[in-house]
Amino acid sequence: MKVHYTGKVQELNPDQQRKLEAKFAKLARMLDMKRGEREAHVILRTERHVHNAEITVRFHDHDLVGAGAGADDFTAIHQALEKLEKQILKLREKGRDLKRAPREEWAVTEAEAEEPEELLEEAESAGKPVVRIIDNHSGRKPLSLEEALLEMDQDREYLIYRDAETDRLSVLIRRRDGSFDLIQA
Repeated sequence: MKVHYTGKVQELNPDQQRKLEAKFAKLARMLDMKRGEREAHVILRTERHVHNAEITVRFHDHDLVGAGAGADDFTAIHQALEKLEKQILKLREKGRDLKRAPREEWAVTEAEAEEPEELLEEAESAGKPVVRIIDNHSGRKPLSLEEALLEMDQDREYLIYRDAETDRLSVLIRRRDGSFDLIQA
């Protein structure tokens, strides 16, 4: 990330300079470098022994601005970087928001829900092979491991159930030697 300083810049010691460079590198990773190298503009001012820093970065056609104040330039820039990082996280979270309404064409009406039965009848009459999926497990209560072992029949090779303790899907598999394997999701 290219950093341009404007204003009277005090000399920072090498440790402080490394910390600021690491912070700017973190911001660059957060900003997605796919659209070329990012630029940050840092404006430094001193008013009555208070050092002010203002950092401006462009992100998806938005100018993000972080402002900070402190006893010296390092603390002012660091505070401005923290505020800028919070803004970037908030904007990225907005883009990932899952509370969006479904598209109208994706909504399934009752008439469309009945169409697969008609398609099955047509496929059976045409002599095409038909694969049916039957869901026997809707509305079943979660099981403990002991209950799942009791429910395993001699002819069953595996049982998929929801674990009562962890509320995760689990698969109980009968091995050839008669013992069982448990796979938890």
